[in-house]
Amino acid sequence: MGQQAFFHAPHGGADFLGLRTGKGGATEIIYDDGVARRIVWRVGGSPSEARLSEALRAAVGAVRVVPTLHDELKKRAIAVERIAG
Repeated sequence: MGQQAFFHAPHGGADFLGLRTGKGGATEIIYDDGVARRIVWRVGGSPSEARLSEALRAAVGAVRVVPTLHDELKKRAIAVERIAG
């Protein structure tokens, strides 16, 4: 994964989703609601950055970001493991 991707909620909320390379080179997804909730997931396998970005973009545009993120990742057969939050 060469680039990082970040998405903010378009509906005026403080919701944030991002991709980063974590310790050991693993790809991680970060969710932050801007108030009290921060969750980090480690991505399993080697999904393309384009597939991950599509899932994050769709999720951050929803009212319920985290459940939608899980649905979008499941649709694309992208496995994640919650490591923080």
